[in-house]
Amino acid sequence: MGSFNWQDILTTVATLFFIMSPLGAVPVVLSLLKRFDDHTKRRIIIRELVFALIILVSTLWAGNAFLSFLGLEQPTLSISGGILLFIIAIRMVFPKPNADAESAVEEPFLVPLAMPMLAGPSAIAVLLLLSTNEPDRVWEWTVALVIAWVIVGVILLASPLLLKILGNKGLRALERLMGMLLIMLSIQMLLNGISQYLESLPG
Repeated sequence: MGSFNWQDILTTVATLFFIMSPLGAVPVVLSLLKRFDDHTKRRIIIRELVFALIILVSTLWAGNAFLSFLGLEQPTLSISGGILLFIIAIRMVFPKPNADAESAVEEPFLVPLAMPMLAGPSAIAVLLLLSTNEPDRVWEWTVALVIAWVIVGVILLASPLLLKILGNKGLRALERLMGMLLIMLSIQMLLNGISQYLESLPG
């Protein structure tokens, strides 16, 4: 543990936190679960958080084998991950007017809370990128993932209180701020992928 690079871990925590966008997910979660009592809401949120963690940890640890099977290289993953994050960030900054989820008829199970809301394609892309770029640091990335997951879980469990304090407008403003930060991170990831690709060219 003492040999961990905590600066990189905290950077990864911030990236995963922005991608999971728990503040932006609060209104959706409340809309999906509004017909349930508080105890049932907490049970559902905790269950979906556990599902999401299992999916993300599996992605992180099996990333190398998965990409080797598909024959994908690191620059490809960096470029595609950067583009995907950029699209996600743009949607956070400029959300659709009717982006709120419709009320669920049945209790949500795995979809859409665990996946794709928390364990979405952007989070999976980042974890695949980390596990393939520096596979020897997979324990560090696991620690970063768990820290981000705990923070996201606390926010989602406190969603009724946050909505009362900040209101819908406050939550949307914070989501847009996170989207702006994620745009910068996605562009950096894209530039890194292009740089890796150019370095791999002969001559």
